Amino acid sequence: MTSTEIRKTFLDFFKSKQHQIVPSAPMVIKNDPTLMFTNAGMNQFKDIFLGNAPVKFPRIADTQKCLRVSGKHNDLEEVGHDTYHHTMFEMLGNWSFGDYFKSEAIEWAWELLTKVYGIDKNKLYVTIFGGDSSDNLEEDTEALEIWKKYIDESRILRGSKKDNFWEMGDTGPCGPCSEIHVDIRNEEERKAIPGDQLVNKDHPQVIEIWNNVFIQFNRQANGSLLLLPAKHVDTGMGFERLCMVLQGKQSNYDTDVFTPIIGEISRLSGIPYGKEKKSDIAMRVMADHLRAVTFAIADGQLPSNVKAGYVIRRILRRAVRYGYSFLNVREPFLFKLIPILEKQMGPFFPELSAQLSLIERVITEEEQSFLRTLTIGIQKFHQYVAVGNAEKCIAGDFAFEMYDTYGFPIDLTQLMSREIDWTVDMEGFQKRLEEQKNRSRQDATVETEDWVELIPSEKVTFLGYDKLEAPVKITRYRKVIAKGKEVYQLVFDQTPFYAESGGQIGDTGTLTSGSEAIEIIDTRKENNLIVHLVEKLPSNPALSFVAAVSIGRRKQIANNHSATHLLHYAMRSILGTHVEQKGSFVSQDYLRFDFSHFQKLTDEEIRQVESMVNNLVRENSALDEHRSIPMAEAQKLGALAFFGEKYGDNVRVIRFGNSVELCGGTHVSATGQIGMFRIVSESAIAAGIRRIEAITANKVEELLIQQSDTLELIKQLVKNPVDPLKGINQLIEQNSELRKQLEVLNSAKAGMFKDELIKKVESVNGVNFISALTDLDAAAIKDLAFSLRNSVDNLFLVLGNESEGKAGLTVMISDNLVADRKLNAGQIVRELAKNIQGGGGGQSNFATAGGKNPAGLQAALDQARALVNT
Repeated sequence: MTSTEIRKTFLDFFKSKQHQIVPSAPMVIKNDPTLMFTNAGMNQFKDIFLGNAPVKFPRIADTQKCLRVSGKHNDLEEVGHDTYHHTMFEMLGNWSFGDYFKSEAIEWAWELLTKVYGIDKNKLYVTIFGGDSSDNLEEDTEALEIWKKYIDESRILRGSKKDNFWEMGDTGPCGPCSEIHVDIRNEEERKAIPGDQLVNKDHPQVIEIWNNVFIQFNRQANGSLLLLPAKHVDTGMGFERLCMVLQGKQSNYDTDVFTPIIGEISRLSGIPYGKEKKSDIAMRVMADHLRAVTFAIADGQLPSNVKAGYVIRRILRRAVRYGYSFLNVREPFLFKLIPILEKQMGPFFPELSAQLSLIERVITEEEQSFLRTLTIGIQKFHQYVAVGNAEKCIAGDFAFEMYDTYGFPIDLTQLMSREIDWTVDMEGFQKRLEEQKNRSRQDATVETEDWVELIPSEKVTFLGYDKLEAPVKITRYRKVIAKGKEVYQLVFDQTPFYAESGGQIGDTGTLTSGSEAIEIIDTRKENNLIVHLVEKLPSNPALSFVAAVSIGRRKQIANNHSATHLLHYAMRSILGTHVEQKGSFVSQDYLRFDFSHFQKLTDEEIRQVESMVNNLVRENSALDEHRSIPMAEAQKLGALAFFGEKYGDNVRVIRFGNSVELCGGTHVSATGQIGMFRIVSESAIAAGIRRIEAITANKVEELLIQQSDTLELIKQLVKNPVDPLKGINQLIEQNSELRKQLEVLNSAKAGMFKDELIKKVESVNGVNFISALTDLDAAAIKDLAFSLRNSVDNLFLVLGNESEGKAGLTVMISDNLVADRKLNAGQIVRELAKNIQGGGGGQSNFATAGGKNPAGLQAALDQARALVNT
C-alpha cells in the first residue's frame, strides 16, 4: 500500500465506525500559552477533555500534523541518526468523548491492524498498565481481559507508570494506556531473542505503533487523582511508522513518505544514498526538517529569533548545516525540494499548494542568510586559531560565543577543530550552555495551584461586544507564581472583558464589591476559559461583584483593530490580492500588521494606502456584524479565510463597507471613531513578509503636535522661518565645505607627523621601531601606517590615540618581519590592549584595538618596545 492509501484506509475504517472525520488542526498553536506547536493528536481536543468546551461529535478520527522538538518531547537530536524519530510527523487517531471506552477501542485497533492492514498477529505485542503503588493504582485488569480475547496472554506485557500511564501535564486529565508494538525483525533474529524482551527498549525494529489512552482521572496540583465524570478514549498511531511496517521496510526513511525527497537530494548533490553513513544521515535530516519547516510556514509560522519562530529557524539551520558539512552544499538547496513535497502531500494538505510561493521564498532567504553566517563563523574560527595557544584548544567561552551570538553550530566547531588537530573545551561550552538554560528555565518556571471552585460552571458568557460593565460571580480561582511574582486567576460566570487572542491584547479594568475595588491587570484565554488576572484576591470571593472594563483603553484598542481591517482592505486594493495577513498585534498605543508582499513599499504606495484608509475612516461606515453564522455563509459574504488559522463551524464576520473579515475582536461602532490613521514604519521581517506599524486617533494627533513643535524649533535654529528647508541645505553645504577643509588640514598634519616619525626611527633588535601618541583620527592613522610601511623597511609601528574619552591602538608590521620573525600584529595588539582595558584584532601585518582607559596608552607603547627587544 502507498502512504496515501494507508492514510485513506485508516480514515475510511473509522468513518465506517460512525466517527466524524475532521481535518488536521494547524501545527502552529497561536492561542495556547502552554504550547507553541501541536505535539500530539489530542491537542486540538484539549478543551473537551478539560470540560471547557462542549462535545459536538462523540466520535472523531483524523490525521494530525505534529511537531516535537523541544521541552518534554525533544526528539531533534535523534532525528536522522535512527530509523524512526522525526520532527514533523502525522498522528493518526480516533477519539471517544464520553462514548465508547476500552472494549471498542481495543477491538477496533486489533481489527484494523490484523484484518484490514493484514499485519501478522504473531509479530504484535501489547502492553497494559501494571499499576503504581505511589498513586494507589492497581493493574488495568479490564484492558487485560479484553486483550486476552484477541492475543495470547504471553504477548500481553505489564508496563510501568512511565510507559503505560499517560498524562497531559503536571495536572489535568490522565489515565492508563495500552500500547501496540510490532516486531519487524527477520525470523532468525526473532528466534534468537524473543520480541517481548525488546518492547520499550529503544530497539529500532521492535517499536510502538499505536497507543490507546483511556482517560478516566484528573491529576490535581497536590498529585492526587480524581475520577472524571465522563471517560474518554484518545489514541495515536504514528503514520510514518505504520507505513514502514506495511511497506516491509526497516526504516521510516525507506518508505514512500521520504524516498522521493531523499532521491532528489541525492540527485541534486550527486552523492548516492546508502553508501556512506554521514551523508545518509545528512539526507535524512534534510528530508525530515524540510517537512517540518514547510508545514510550519504554511501554517503561518515564519522563522525568527523568538519563541516558535526560533524553533523553526533552528530546525531549518540544522538541515542547512548537515548539507554544508556532509554534502558539500554551498548554496541554497532545500527550496529546490519543496515541489517534490508539495506534489506528494499537497492533495491531502492543500495549505502546501496554496502557500507554495511564499514557502519557497522564505526558505531560500533563510538558507542564504545562514550560509552567510557559516562563512562569517568560519572566518572567526580561523582568526582565533591564527592567534594560537599552547594547548591547541578552542576555549569554551569562544565556542559558546560562536554558538550563541553567531548561530554557529558547536558540532561544526568540533569538526573544524579535529581537521587541524585541535580540540574544543566542551566542558566549558556545556557550562555556559547550562547557565543559559538555567536562566531560561527560571524565567519559564510557573507554579500553578488547583482551581478553587465556588460555583459549578463549564462556560463563561462573554458580554464584551455589547457591554463594558456587568454584574459577575467568581466561579473559580487559583494562585499562580511566575518569575517570583504571585497573581490570581479569576473566572467569572459572565464577563465584559476581552481575553487576549487573535493579536488583540486583553482588557484591563476593575472588579468591585461595596467599597472594595480590585484592579484587573490583564485578561487571557486559557483552555477555552476567560481568565482575569489580579494581584490581590478579593477578601470574600463568594460575593457578587461588578466587573468594569477600562473604557478609554478599550476604545483605543477598538480604533486600532478596526483600522487593521481597513489597512488590510486598502493594501489588497492597491498592491494586489496576493497581500494576505500573516500576523498582527493590536494594543491601545499602536497596531502592527504583517502581510505577504515581495518588495518594499514605495513612499508613494504608503501615501496611497494611508489616503485610502483615511477616506474609509471619513466615510464613517457603520459596523455590520454577523455574530455567529456558518462558515459557508461567511465566505459568501466575502470574508477571507487563511491557512494556519483555526475556525469553528460558526464564525463572526465584521464588515465596514467593502472590508469583510472573520474576526473575534472588538471594534468601533463606525469607522469615523478612528479619527485619523498614520503609518509610522514599514519593514521586512522575513522573505516575502513585511510589517507595517501604524497609529490612530489621539496618537496621530500627538505625533502631529510633536512634528509641528520640531519644525518650529528647526525654523529657529536655521534662522529661516519662511523656508526652513533652504536653511538646512545651506547648513549641509557649509558643513561639507568645512569637512573638505578639515581633511586637507589633517592630511597635511599627517604628512608632517610622518616626517617627524621617520626621523625618530629606532633600531631595536634589528627592527626599525616607531612608537608615538597622536591626536589624529582612526582613518588618518590607518593611512599614515600604510604610508610608513612603504617608506620604512623592517618596520614595527605602534601608535596610540585618544578620541572622545576612548583609547585606540594601531600596530603595523612589515611583511618580511611577519614571515621571518613570526610576528603577528593581531596577537600583539590583543596583548597591548590589556593596558587600555580593551580588545582588538586584525591581520598578521595590521591590527587595531580599542579600550576605555586612555591612561594606559603609554604603558602599551612601552610594552611594545619590550616585545621587540626580546
